[in-house]
Amino acid sequence: MSFTVHGLAVSRGIAIGRAIIVASSRVDVAHYFVKAEQTEDEIERLRQARNAVVEEILRVQNSLHEAGPNDAHPELTALLDVHLMLLQDEQLIGGVKHWIVERHYNAEWALTAQLEVIARQFDEMEDPYLRERKADLEQVVERMLRFMRGVASAVAAPVPTPLVDGAKGSEGVDPDAEAAVPLVLVAHDLSPADMLQFKQSVFAGFVTDVGGKTSHTAIVARSMDIPAVVGARSASHLVQQDDWVIIDGEAGVVVVDPSPILLAEYGFKQRQGEVERERLSRLKNTPAVTLDGQKIELLANIEQPEDTAGALKAGAVGVGLFRSEFLFMGREGKLPDEEEQYRAYSQAVEGMQGLPVTIRTVDVGADKPLDRSAGRSGEEGLNPSLGLRAIRWSLAEPAMFLVQLRAILRAAAHGPINLLIPMLAHASEIRQTLALVERAREQLLASGAEFGPVRLGAMIEIPAAALTIPLFLRHFDFLSVGTNDLIQYTLAIDRADEAVAHLYDPVHPAVLHLLASTISQCRALGKGVSVCGEMAGDVAMTRLLIGLGLRSFSMHPSQILAVKQQILRCDTSRLQTWAQSVLIAEDPAALMAD
Repeated sequence: MSFTVHGLAVSRGIAIGRAIIVASSRVDVAHYFVKAEQTEDEIERLRQARNAVVEEILRVQNSLHEAGPNDAHPELTALLDVHLMLLQDEQLIGGVKHWIVERHYNAEWALTAQLEVIARQFDEMEDPYLRERKADLEQVVERMLRFMRGVASAVAAPVPTPLVDGAKGSEGVDPDAEAAVPLVLVAHDLSPADMLQFKQSVFAGFVTDVGGKTSHTAIVARSMDIPAVVGARSASHLVQQDDWVIIDGEAGVVVVDPSPILLAEYGFKQRQGEVERERLSRLKNTPAVTLDGQKIELLANIEQPEDTAGALKAGAVGVGLFRSEFLFMGREGKLPDEEEQYRAYSQAVEGMQGLPVTIRTVDVGADKPLDRSAGRSGEEGLNPSLGLRAIRWSLAEPAMFLVQLRAILRAAAHGPINLLIPMLAHASEIRQTLALVERAREQLLASGAEFGPVRLGAMIEIPAAALTIPLFLRHFDFLSVGTNDLIQYTLAIDRADEAVAHLYDPVHPAVLHLLASTISQCRALGKGVSVCGEMAGDVAMTRLLIGLGLRSFSMHPSQILAVKQQILRCDTSRLQTWAQSVLIAEDPAALMAD
């Protein structure tokens, strides 16, 4: 029976495919595909984990017998017998092997996927005693997962699965073509590290229970240019493994088990979107110039060095934001050394073929945590958005920060680099940062290493920074406004929390005044200023930002051509007057909708 789940639309387009469920677990679980020749290794890891847990339970049972009679022993022994029975259950182990062999899941992912399947069966049982055995199953699986954390896994590798155009209802699918159907990912939440693992994979769309429009799950989904819906609350519980799903990334709707009529309707919308993208692609080599001759700079936001290919393909004139923190994630606590970072930054610089690359120093914390084993950075405070994150963590770990600064300075020998510092608010932080940049230069000079010049910039994403722009302009060559955090901190909401997503308002008068003031002060002193947050790639905001005087936008490559289309239709002389009226309006959103 068909039903719909509503969430937040965060990445445009229509996706149709079978659901892959990533179950949430109290144990951190890696999710990635393995190569066909690695499946036996994964099955062996599964076998070792099961045998280890069986041996552990047998040891406990033996110790109980040796301890002598005790009133609690019969119940405890019976419980351990249930655990042993579950470990020998063919539905559990056979099902896990199926996910590994047929879908190429890594062992941990396969185990949690099968747990989800069996747990649903327990939930549907009428006998309360049998329903309660689901908790025993979860305990057994978590024991196996904890064991596998210490057993080396096969190297993550995407499996190239061909996607078919369109899709049929489940009754119309050819069994021989089952492996060729598109897949959509449904999860409670996805970490930035998980998103990067899936970035080059087979998924046609994403759905998560939690998250807001500017959560990093949403941001990476947009960078992949695939349909996504976040904040769908209970989607991962309502959707079952292999259900047919439609993701409407425009409306924020997920249709589960759609009828043939709905499939045909959304298939038509899907083809319309492809036609529109093809039309926009013709603008790639068209200069971004307004009707009255104002040149607008369109830059790309990237997460990894190889993303530069997509930036050039979209016609970007540089990288306005290289999120270096993604180099630090999903590494089991082992931070990248200077050589690894140097190679990554150099690859990005060379990939842009002489165009400038703006590298933001590591910005971890809040919704971008490192692994728990990474030390202080992995500790979760009461409010991680206001805790030891971004430059605060870098200054608290100067040895780590110097490694990154040296790597960036060395990469600058290969081409133009702008060095961007996130989340500055205090004059003392500015002084400490500049001192460490100078120390990194001195260290390179002393070692005889080759390095190049960099332009220094600061992110404006805290209201305190936006209210003290003259201080920043005395020390930095350019500013970049991170509107995602600026809105979050100005309006006191968690941008990753779907419960308050309706309060996240880019055109709130307070936000617009901070933004307009920053732009005007930078232009008055001839300093560069750009917007690198999600506002930059939102075509509904293009006219207003240009009217406020912004001439440099940085966004995901997938958004560049749509924004360029808006720019080509703009007349800045007219927009300036209109933008000022929006600034003084009590309800700016209503004025923009006119």
